[in-house]
Amino acid sequence: MPVRPFLLGLVAFVLPITLATADDAKKQPAEVKADVVLVGSTVYDGSGKPGFAADVAIRGGRIVAIGRFKTAGGALRLDCKGMAVAPGFIDLHNHSDNQMVNRATRNNTNYLMQGCTTVVTGNCGSGPVNMADYAKKMQAAGIGTNVAHLLPQGSLRRSVIGTANRKPTPDELKKMKELAAQAMRDGAWGMSTGLIYVPSSYATTDELVELAKVVAAHGGIYASHIRNENIALLAAVAEAIKIGKEAGCPVHISHFKSSGRESWGLVRRAAEVVEAARKAGQTVTADQYPYIASSTSLDATIIPAWARAGGRKEMFQRIDDPKTGRSLREKIKDTLKKRDDGRAIRIAAYRQRPDWAGKSLADIAKAENKPVFDVAMQISRSGGAGIVNFSMSEDDVRHIMRIEWVATASDGSAKLPNATKPHPRNYGTFARKIGYYAIREKVLPLAQAIRSSSGLPADILGLKDRGYVKTGLYADVVVFDPRRFIDKATFTEPHQYCAGLRHVFVNGRAAVYDGIPTGERAGKVLKHASKATAGR
Repeated sequence: MPVRPFLLGLVAFVLPITLATADDAKKQPAEVKADVVLVGSTVYDGSGKPGFAADVAIRGGRIVAIGRFKTAGGALRLDCKGMAVAPGFIDLHNHSDNQMVNRATRNNTNYLMQGCTTVVTGNCGSGPVNMADYAKKMQAAGIGTNVAHLLPQGSLRRSVIGTANRKPTPDELKKMKELAAQAMRDGAWGMSTGLIYVPSSYATTDELVELAKVVAAHGGIYASHIRNENIALLAAVAEAIKIGKEAGCPVHISHFKSSGRESWGLVRRAAEVVEAARKAGQTVTADQYPYIASSTSLDATIIPAWARAGGRKEMFQRIDDPKTGRSLREKIKDTLKKRDDGRAIRIAAYRQRPDWAGKSLADIAKAENKPVFDVAMQISRSGGAGIVNFSMSEDDVRHIMRIEWVATASDGSAKLPNATKPHPRNYGTFARKIGYYAIREKVLPLAQAIRSSSGLPADILGLKDRGYVKTGLYADVVVFDPRRFIDKATFTEPHQYCAGLRHVFVNGRAAVYDGIPTGERAGKVLKHASKATAGR
């Protein structure tokens, strides 16, 4: 649901802090050379510990001092009294693969304006397979945020097998493993799957294990949009855990949720399954976006994956087949019925009818005097549409965000304001988790909400030099006013930046200054150091 207005002054806000210790002060030199000093702030270092009063000095792209110290030379001193200083937020699940090489969107402003300094691309099994080429393109013209990339298994499979629904031949599997190894050597952080999407969904568990073994050999993670987020959620979580166990790599479950009213509450049992695996010694984590609606394509939402094999032409041959198509059509109609007869599905972007953006399938069907099924098929036949699907329980969302191994992630991408109505998570994810759920609603402590957006995702990914406010690390830093930090993007008006953001530094350079984006492209392509090639 759209976030309610943030009514300043109605609720007194007390910022929990501790003072920097004497040991902290002793670590500081008598005089610090700095480019920028954040003065009088409350620092949340990304560890989950309470905030503490300190100044933060930045020089040459790194954090050089934290505490109380004198500065030498002409450092820019920014008054941060009453402000929170935190590590720049890390979005583990982002879909800006194309946007980060697009001149119009490579600044990634809608993420900078919610405090995000690093995004992870290649998610849900889709994106560039050639890591070296992708990195080269990003580095050529600069990027606004740092980018870490996952090898997308679906795109990998497509490049070798196409969209056929079959097992790979031994030679095809060998080719996929070779490409996977090359991507890992070139700096990919792991491999992602999108097991509801074509052709990622056609891979068997055994095939995924074989590819994940390659990833494990290079020290990467296995991140998965699992095979089912509805009533078969537990089996899908078990499959992900099995893949990680047999391959020997950490498992990360993307956008952890129960989707569909009939499955509400099941994600809590799924969390227990993950807990059991963790207690048994496996590394298993998850991420979550703090909303009750998801967003993907209309086809992926209402048409079974097996029916989408071979592309749109073959898909409609199956749907239209007079003998075998009836049962498929009935299944699609049943899916629409479960989506509140189309009222739960809103169009985000549809090229043929831009005026339908923001309207539900039910609203469109009523206006066009057509059945909901016919409207859905009309949209699909003419190229498909992006949709927003209201399918989750608010109670489930709140329950899952309290779990210590669940990170915050948007599942969005770089955007420019236009006539479309995308999911507000593209603009508001991190401010919603921290400003709305932690500060206003007190669903979880502020320090934990910040950790879920910074230190935890850094640990999950394996980033060693970001994710924390710590001396010596890269100066990816966000400064926000905890009394005003809140998401403003809604489902009806999604193209709105959050309130209360003061400054954002990416690699020590000001990407947002006094609430205004500077246009700096200070981001870097972050490359994973392959365990298999380390020391060579």
